[in-house]
Amino acid sequence: MTQDQLNQLGKTLWEIADQLRGAMNADDFRDYMLSFLFLRYLSDNYEAAAKKELGSDYPQLDENDKRSPLSVWYDANTKDVPAFEKQMRRKVHYIIEPKYLWNSIAELAKTQNSDLLKILEDSFKYIENKSFESVFQGLFSEINLNSEKLGKKYLERNQKLCTIITKIAEGIGKFPANSDVLGDAYEYLIGQFAAGSGKKAGEFYTPQAISTVLSEIVTLDSQEPATGKKKKLDKVFDFACGSGSLLLNVRNHLGPHGIGKIYGQEKNITTYNLARMNMLLHGMKDSEFEIHHGDSLLNDWNILNEMNPAKKQEFDAVVANPPFSYRWEPTEAIAEDFRFKSYGLAPKSAADFAFLLHGFHFLAKEGTMAIILPHGVLFRGGVEQRIRTALLKGGNIDTVIGLPANLFFSTGIPVCILVLKKCKKPDDVLFINASEHFEKGKRQNHLQSEHIEKIIETYQYRKEEERFAKRVSMAEIEKNDYNLNISRYVSTAISEQEIDLLAVNAELVKIEKRIAQASETHNQFLKELGLPLI
Repeated sequence: MTQDQLNQLGKTLWEIADQLRGAMNADDFRDYMLSFLFLRYLSDNYEAAAKKELGSDYPQLDENDKRSPLSVWYDANTKDVPAFEKQMRRKVHYIIEPKYLWNSIAELAKTQNSDLLKILEDSFKYIENKSFESVFQGLFSEINLNSEKLGKKYLERNQKLCTIITKIAEGIGKFPANSDVLGDAYEYLIGQFAAGSGKKAGEFYTPQAISTVLSEIVTLDSQEPATGKKKKLDKVFDFACGSGSLLLNVRNHLGPHGIGKIYGQEKNITTYNLARMNMLLHGMKDSEFEIHHGDSLLNDWNILNEMNPAKKQEFDAVVANPPFSYRWEPTEAIAEDFRFKSYGLAPKSAADFAFLLHGFHFLAKEGTMAIILPHGVLFRGGVEQRIRTALLKGGNIDTVIGLPANLFFSTGIPVCILVLKKCKKPDDVLFINASEHFEKGKRQNHLQSEHIEKIIETYQYRKEEERFAKRVSMAEIEKNDYNLNISRYVSTAISEQEIDLLAVNAELVKIEKRIAQASETHNQFLKELGLPLI
């Protein structure tokens, strides 16, 4: 499928969403739209696997026959169904009865069947409860098909769902069917819904351009970035993963076999479900990722609480875009937590450094961490200055990148990327001031490919450039009380040209003489003409 076709599919689906949601909040409609797209993916994947499993026994139906081939096989082979489903659980890790497949449901929607809503509910429950792997448990828990937002009465809700599903089926039907297409369409829609969600978008979406910057950085060799990309990352972690787009971007940079396993954590239940769907939609097996629903600051994920050093989880790459200046309530017990004990607790008013220290604790010695944070972490005093100082003295802050303002859907403030390592070679900090390198948009600014390439190349080769990048020694940073304010080291201001006042004065004297001479000549002409002088 070409990029143009892919863009057109995304636009087609977005137009359907925009047209059908009516007065419904974009965030609410997003969950219905994306869940139906996911059901379509699961069904296509399941039917393709079933066709391969059954081989010549898979029914070949006339194009006018609207039944599912699998339903025909089920009806004719009742006794063989248990063995078939056991085999499908082993191969694709889930099963879907023919009546719950997307094409069956789309046919019900097309005919305005009054049982559609109930069958759709049963379909979601069936996938959640009959699946072999826990990755499907609670996957549709936040989708309320009986919400009054769809209609006050059952028939109204049923009719609305019929319309939505029919339009989606028609929209997708115009394009080639494969899992990559649906995965990319899912990503496109997440981005479009984020654009319309304002501040709420920060909960689940990192713009692709910024995501690419982080992904490029963490996939380069941590000790010698100039040598290029690592061939493989064993484990990658995002402790505030939202819809999982950032993790998938890292995977894209290394290819489907470049990462052993992806780990993500997300506090919001709806977004957590989006992330799991997103992983599966991009062709990832349930054994290739693990997404945990929980609070990173409380560290309630059991696998991260292993006290045996030999079993401690360590990640080759850590990426994150946590909530900016998030208010939290740390307890006395948290003050003694192994993540914070050596550094101190971030203030209640801003958990930025708490998030950073959480991810940094689990970073492998040869790994790279890239985290998006507000600029305040670079210069605020108090305990934040003490944490910043400890990280700098430990040689852990490698690079500070300042990004332009208004890049995010959720905030207009400029943000920075901190790159951290546990073992870094250079005894300096690289500052990159990319604040003026962007393309201005109507609602928000954008990083274009040339802007991204400039940032990555500067980081990779640790290049210096006036008004853009500078390597700053630890001695100079120490003189500045460990303040990392980017403009202190890399100013984008254009210095004013030095003016020679004596030369300027001499030039003015010459000009005044010429004016006097011109006036005298002019008056001579007026005198000859008998006109009043000036």
